[in-house]
Amino acid sequence: MPLLILVFLTAFIISVYSTPALIKVAILKRLIDSPGDKRKIHRRSIPNIGGIVIYASTIFSFSLWFSINADNYSFQIFKEFKLIIACSLVLFFVGVKDDIIGTAAVKKLFAHILVALILVLMGDIRILGLHGIFGVYEIPYWGSVFISIFTYVVVVNSFNLIDGIDGLAAGVGFISSFAFGIWFVSNNEFQYASLSFALAGALLGFLIFNFSPAKIFMGDSGSIILGMFICILSIKLIEYPINNLSPFWQKISKPVFVISIISYPLLDTFRVVVIRAFNGQSPFLADKNHIHHKLIDCNYSHTKITLIIYTFSLITICSSLITFFVDSPTISFFAVIGMCIFFLLFVLVKNKKYSIKLSK
Repeated sequence: MPLLILVFLTAFIISVYSTPALIKVAILKRLIDSPGDKRKIHRRSIPNIGGIVIYASTIFSFSLWFSINADNYSFQIFKEFKLIIACSLVLFFVGVKDDIIGTAAVKKLFAHILVALILVLMGDIRILGLHGIFGVYEIPYWGSVFISIFTYVVVVNSFNLIDGIDGLAAGVGFISSFAFGIWFVSNNEFQYASLSFALAGALLGFLIFNFSPAKIFMGDSGSIILGMFICILSIKLIEYPINNLSPFWQKISKPVFVISIISYPLLDTFRVVVIRAFNGQSPFLADKNHIHHKLIDCNYSHTKITLIIYTFSLITICSSLITFFVDSPTISFFAVIGMCIFFLLFVLVKNKKYSIKLSK
């Protein structure tokens, strides 16, 4: 436990002390996101390369305190660690390029699929089954590969899509990574708890400067790296051996718990993709149909919106614990889905009422 505190504090301190310097450099070199596009909410030029600090703080802290023992499990962890570093570098540079000069959506998708293939086929970091949801436990190998690659692409892009207002992606990412850290440390999985807390520390330090009014954005270099780390942690949690779990967590459905942790990015992504498909538009076409846009239309401030979404994320995580009392992963799954539907209806009703109020 003391080591994990060091991991968290190291990433946090580096992030806090590095971000102001990065802001100055970004302004001097004009590495900024300027207003003008009708989709953009900010009204002043703001540096958009904050992902550099998030990535550097996370990797430095995780690598500095990373430790292995002379056993087969530690060897597997070390192999996974090497692949995680290699794949994160690919996505990091794709993100930086996109932040500075832009990158076509198809090229970014190719990079995501490439990274997913490496992690799934070389690292064997993949989903092996649904662990009781809808009565399904195991799935065939190629089904597992397909679902895992699809999961990587969806989760990585979901965090990229929610990065639309001050403090949203960083705050949701902090809640997610901290929740993963608590789960892993509760089950004595210290290597991935270390990655979780390194990411949480980096995000919390960055959030000081990214919370409304933001002085810097994380950009694609931050959001897709965040999505990649969260996806890896999600799959490792789902496939963690049940025999190694503590008595409390043995009763909690692992896939449902993971879905609850990343419920907001998944909900928002699912909603906008369905709307774009229904309108005959490309799923990569940017628009103003995100949940945070609906709340902005209600004249809510960025601070209020992020706090509402933070609260939803925390409540949904708690709702996944219903499996402890009801021994059915499917019921627990629908409880989480129910929370998501309730929240979405809350947002849409608020938006509708405000629109009616304005029209009078």
